[in-house]
Amino acid sequence: MKRKLAGILVALVLAVVGTVSLMAYVEKAKNDAIEDDAQVQVLVVQREVPAGAPLSIVASAVAPTDVPKRLVSPEALRTLEGIDESLVTAIALQPGEQLLLSRLVVGGEVERVEVPEGLQEITLALDPERAVGGALAPGELVGMLLSFNSENLEDAGVTPSTDATGDTIDGPRSTPKTTHLTLSKILVTAVQYSVTDATRPAETATTDANGSLIPGTTVATAPSSVLLITLAVTTAQAEQITFAAEFGKIWLTRQNVDTDTEGGRILTLDQVYLTVKE
Repeated sequence: MKRKLAGILVALVLAVVGTVSLMAYVEKAKNDAIEDDAQVQVLVVQREVPAGAPLSIVASAVAPTDVPKRLVSPEALRTLEGIDESLVTAIALQPGEQLLLSRLVVGGEVERVEVPEGLQEITLALDPERAVGGALAPGELVGMLLSFNSENLEDAGVTPSTDATGDTIDGPRSTPKTTHLTLSKILVTAVQYSVTDATRPAETATTDANGSLIPGTTVATAPSSVLLITLAVTTAQAEQITFAAEFGKIWLTRQNVDTDTEGGRILTLDQVYLTVKE
């Protein structure tokens, strides 16, 4: 009888322990599920950002977004506060992806960026003052100002206009001097300096008291020769750029995704002194 009672008591104890353990397991699983479904706010890319883009452009293209905790990457950034402002994007960022710390690198580490699908590359040789002082980097966006001198229409191969009788219509026989911001937000895919500029750091290197080499710097020194700026463009843009390089002059401006390009006009000498309303 005593053995029977003891067996019943053991069974009851085991049942209670099992029930408690099961309840604890279920509660833990429930808490884990709730924790996994909890929303965590991280920075998510809202629009495409090219490789090599500075932190200022990245900041304008991301927004704090609630993401389930189980889907948050360990490298996801919740804020850009405290992030080195000299960093740039290592690769192109796509809308919907979390902004990861590993996507940001030191600017000098980006040598060139991929050409967007459907575009082609073209290279311009420009003096530094025509290319933002030579401070452009792969991944940045530029605008392109095209300038042309006055040209005699006949020398340019333009056939004079005639009326119904075949007589030449009187009119200007030359084009005016013009300047216009013709192209905007063109992606820079690569920048190459002259041999002189590439070797300047070694030439200006010095040594410290211990004889250790101190590399020279080009930060405060403007490029001394031309820059080779490679751009990603459409076929029509390639034609415009080539024509301007052959027969006119080109200036580049540094732009970003939010640059306002409205208000431009084809500027001629009789308009250059007119006040422009903002």
